[in-house]
Formats: sequence, C-alpha cells, structure tokens
Amino acid sequence: MCGIFGISNVKREVACDIYEALLMLQHRGQDAAGMVTLDAAKRFHELKDKGLVKDVFNETNIHHLKGTTGIGHVRYPTAGSLCAKEAQPFFINAPFGIYLVHNGNITNTEALKTNILTNYRRHLRTTSDSEVLLNILSDSLYQVFKKHPQTKDVEAIFQGVIETMKVVKGSYSVICLIDNVGLLAFRDPFGIRPLSIGVRESASGTEWAIASEDVAFHPIEFQKVRDVKPGEAVLITPDGKMQSRQCSVGKLCPCIFEYIYLARPDSMLDGISVYKTQMRFGKFLGEQILKSGLEIDSIMPVPDSSRPAALEVSKVTGIKYREGLVKSRYTGRTFIMSEQNERARSVRRKFNTIPLEFRNRNVLLVDDSIVRGTTMKQIIQMCREAGAKKVYVASAAPPVRFPNVYGVDMPTKQEFVANGLSEDEIGELLGADKIFYQTVEDMIKAAHEGNEQIDQFEASCFDGHYITGDIDQAYLENLASSRRTTKKVDEIRPSIPVS
Repeated sequence: MCGIFGISNVKREVACDIYEALLMLQHRGQDAAGMVTLDAAKRFHELKDKGLVKDVFNETNIHHLKGTTGIGHVRYPTAGSLCAKEAQPFFINAPFGIYLVHNGNITNTEALKTNILTNYRRHLRTTSDSEVLLNILSDSLYQVFKKHPQTKDVEAIFQGVIETMKVVKGSYSVICLIDNVGLLAFRDPFGIRPLSIGVRESASGTEWAIASEDVAFHPIEFQKVRDVKPGEAVLITPDGKMQSRQCSVGKLCPCIFEYIYLARPDSMLDGISVYKTQMRFGKFLGEQILKSGLEIDSIMPVPDSSRPAALEVSKVTGIKYREGLVKSRYTGRTFIMSEQNERARSVRRKFNTIPLEFRNRNVLLVDDSIVRGTTMKQIIQMCREAGAKKVYVASAAPPVRFPNVYGVDMPTKQEFVANGLSEDEIGELLGADKIFYQTVEDMIKAAHEGNEQIDQFEASCFDGHYITGDIDQAYLENLASSRRTTKKVDEIRPSIPVS
C-alpha cells in the first residue's frame, strides 16, 4: 500500500504540485518519500529519503527539482528492507532512461529475480520487488527494439507493457517517467490496487495527472477523468496527448481493504465512494447488533476511520452516538508501523479517553477492522480504567484470518488475533464483554452496491481466495519466513497455540 503520483505536460515547474499531491497520499505510506522531475533539457532531478513528505522535502531542496513533468511516491514497505536506498522512484538507464514508482506487490518476485540475475546478467541494487518490475519492463522494451528496430517509441512502449504483463504476477499500479517518450501508467489485469487519471485545462493546454487516489487531484485543481482499467496502459506524450492500450485481458477485482481502511473516505475508487461504503458497513453491522438485544448506552468510534460506520450503527440501532476517544493528530497510523512493539507503544500516545462518557456506562466501540489486536486490547483496557461497566466491540470488517500478498503488510496469519479462534474466543482474549464482526457476505454487498458492474473483490485476507491463482501453501510459508515480517506473535496471545 504505497501512494504514487505523476504529472505531465505542465508549462510550469511541477515539484510543488507533486509535493501537494503526496501530502494527500501520505496515509498510504509513512516510511519514505521520493520525487523525480524532468526538465526541458532532458535532465532528471531526483530526491528521496526516509521520512514523511514534509520532512523529506523543504523550501530549499524542492526548488532544485526542476521540470515540467514528474512522478512521486510515498512508501509503505511490504517487501524489501527499511533503509533509504529502498525508497522510490527507481531508475534504469536503458532504453531511454526510465524512472518508476509502484504500488502493490509482485508475487513471483523470486522467479523473476533469478531470471534477471542469471539470464539478463543484471545487478539489483535493492531487495525491492519494484526494482525487479522495472528491470522486467526494461528488458521487455529492449527485446521489442531488438526484434523490430524500426518500431516507433509509443508502439514499443505498449508492446513492452504487454510482454511485462505476461510474466509479472501479483498486484501493481505503476507510473513511469520515460525520457523523450512521456508519462506511462499501467495497472495489473485484476486492478487490485487503485489508479486514477485527472486533467486540468489551462490557457497553455491540457495537463494530465495520475494518482493512487483522486484526492490527490483536489489541492492542485485537477478533475478526475476516470480510473485506469485493469490490464490497461496509458501514455501521456510530451505534446500532451493521452493514448491508451488494453495490454492484457482485464477483470476488475479491487482490493476490499482499500474501502475498509487504506483509502481516504473522500476518495472514489473504481466508481465506488469509500465514505458511502463505510456507511453501508455500519448499516449491516447495526442490524446485527440490533438483533443481539444487548443493553448499550452509547456507540463510540475508534477514531478516525471508523466514524462513518459508527454513525450508521447509531442510526440503525437508535443508540446515541458519542465521542469518547480522543486521537492525537501527530502520531502515525499504528496499523502500518513496521514493528509490533512500536505499534504497542504508540497506542497510549495516540488515544486518550473522555472519562465522563464511560463512567458507569455500557459502551460499544466500533472499529474499521481488527488485525493484530494490540490496539484494540489496550483501548478496551483504557475504557475500563475510565469507568465503563461493559465494553462491547464491533468490527466493520470480518475477522482477518489469511495473509495478504497483494501489498498490505499482513504476510503471516500467526500475527492475526483471529487466527485459530472463534469470535467469542477473540472477544475474551481482547477483554471485551462481547464482540461483533461484519460477515464476509455483508462486506462484499456493501462495496458492490457502489458499483454493481464489479463482479468480484479481492478479499483474500478474509476468505483465503487468491484471485491471481498463483498462491499456494508453499508460497505462504516462504512469505512468512523470508520477507520483512513481524516475526513475533502478538503479546496479547502468549498462551494461545497458533495453527
């Protein structure tokens, strides 16, 4: 879950526009940020480092990023190490000179890497799957020109993407800045990770932008045109024309976790409002809670992303809505912190209670999802310390029981609080008096209502079905042992055997 952005054919410097867009995508990655621009003299200007966007770029260094075309990236690491050299964009000098940013996760990285090292005789500078993807794209373009030297650049680019999609498996939304050719974007054949196209009409002509989420367009006054289709490649040429090509047979299966937690509520992904979907999660959850007959005094969200669901739970049940938890605005998102102990330390820095809302009351906490459980266990304890009589918990998402291999940092099921446990056992482990989970069926129904043309969502962390068809038990076992994973089981379940 990274954030990517590209902008092209602008008649003025674009570094500040990229900066503004990356700020809007900061929720998609907090580990590192990077930017590269291309000026009129065909020189690239690059800056990337660990840290938040506001820390990597400043008033001094951003003015060195000259150019009217550029791309940017915010990193959330699911593969590779945490050092600064893993930050994107990545560069390869032939053909043309290509910079690439990538959101997603390549599932056949090891096989591709072996091919690159042994057959291509190339050197890889990082452990990132994004660098592997860049090398595959580069070699595909090289082979097109080798076999057909007279191929025009634009046609060669599309043919290169076609060949790349034949061999690369997994999830990928990609933006490339290619010298003398333009801004290229493409999306995997399942459209697992989002990618949107925006436009801005100015006196000097049509300007284009491409982003992980359309919220990136607002501060720079671009308007969304559409989403990149699954298996489609889009090329913005230096003269400002957009060309597209269907490079692989596509079937749209967007990641359901984008609507639960990853994307901002003000985003529209593949025709579906994230905010409206979260409200529908709350509607279905509220109906389930209403049937329980529990005596509940107030509904409270775990801020911020669960507010739409919690408000709808309150509406359906008729139970008053209250804000009992206050969130600090200056700590990171604990779910995407890289280490388990860092997530645990962060919870009490991140949340505080309003005791008057808990004292002698039965409260229902609504959260968007419960993955590892560390945050929720500590929040429940804080609610009891504030005087709550009963603490019930409702998750707008079903129990997370399976690893995610498509770009969300959930690589091993041993990390999940729901692993091997019933819902009652989960509630007991967390310290809740009762726990409610969304059903998989209602979750899919809530998202499907936003765009009935989508037949299937990528929901593998809930149902164990991996849509790319290349994931087996051996892959998952290797994933758990070889990638940068949180190697510990949550401290909240030391006596629970894991399966």
